[in-house]
Amino acid sequence: MIDYIIQLLSNISPQLATFLIAILPIIELRGAIPIGMTFYSLPWYLVYFWAVLGNIVSAIIVFFFLEKVSGFLIKHSKFFERFFNWLFSRTRKKHKIKVERFKDFALLLFVAIPLPITGSWTGCLIAFVFGIPFKKALIMISLGVMIAGAIVLLATIGAISIF
Repeated sequence: MIDYIIQLLSNISPQLATFLIAILPIIELRGAIPIGMTFYSLPWYLVYFWAVLGNIVSAIIVFFFLEKVSGFLIKHSKFFERFFNWLFSRTRKKHKIKVERFKDFALLLFVAIPLPITGSWTGCLIAFVFGIPFKKALIMISLGVMIAGAIVLLATIGAISIF
């Protein structure tokens, strides 16, 4: 799949390709940084900048569409209204103590850990479900993305130097 994405993006600048890869769900900057450094041979500071920027832009897009799409579905479908009410109340009840204890730091920490399903996309879902205001959530998610980017960058540099 990575080869297909790289081939698809081969006709655009390496910086834009790194930015676009970082926007993609699941891959996010965890894939964009190693790809930008190895396949595109970009210097670390450009890779970091474009990957972090792409991942933060994806958070803004996801936030915008989450609210609009869920609002539309709730308004126009009893099924989705019941589903979202069930999902939100269940999730809030199950994780309420953890979220209250760590507050905004929990969102930052969750996004900052560069593992699968812990990126900005999932961070936006968490902020949305728990009703964290957009500005506050965006700040925490952006800081988490910067930390995750630094961790992935250091791991990539280490891996490149080994090989």
